[in-house]
Amino acid sequence: MTFTELFMIAVGLSMDAFAVSVSQALTCPNFKRTDAFKFGIFFGGFQALMPLLGWLFGTLFSKYVVAIDHWVAFVLLGYIGIKMILDATVLKDDEDTKELDLKLLLVLAFATSIDALAVGVSFAFMKDMATGIAGSVLTIGIITFVLSALGALMGKKIGTSLGNKAQIIGGAILVIMGTNILFQHLFA
Repeated sequence: MTFTELFMIAVGLSMDAFAVSVSQALTCPNFKRTDAFKFGIFFGGFQALMPLLGWLFGTLFSKYVVAIDHWVAFVLLGYIGIKMILDATVLKDDEDTKELDLKLLLVLAFATSIDALAVGVSFAFMKDMATGIAGSVLTIGIITFVLSALGALMGKKIGTSLGNKAQIIGGAILVIMGTNILFQHLFA
């Protein structure tokens, strides 16, 4: 695999993290610039860790991961998205003080990185990786870090002008992403 191919894989894997970063930053009124760094760390870290784990375990778990990865992502993203929509329609007085929820960010980082685990399994069978496994996971992690942080900054800028509607839009994005992941795997 050439570096160009690896770069394309990394960008492809990071698109879910980018979209989730945008949608989550939309909904956080007290978003700070340092929060963009947190998005990058969580999403970039998971996108780097999962292919490494996939590579380490190789074919041992591949048949199990491929069988359920889309269902896990669908359930997690769908649940969180629906919860966001419901929370936005029943607005509480303390919503204006909403801080970045690191537990939610952890779940979202995991949900969006499940496909990276499967990519890591495929890395175990590649003999001609230009950067080796360390360079590959580092490249994936850095690209996801940058795109997630940028997505969070973009989401905050958009969210400021949308107000409470941003949470509904963010939730809808997560539901659509989860459904899309499920359909891509079921009908591929």
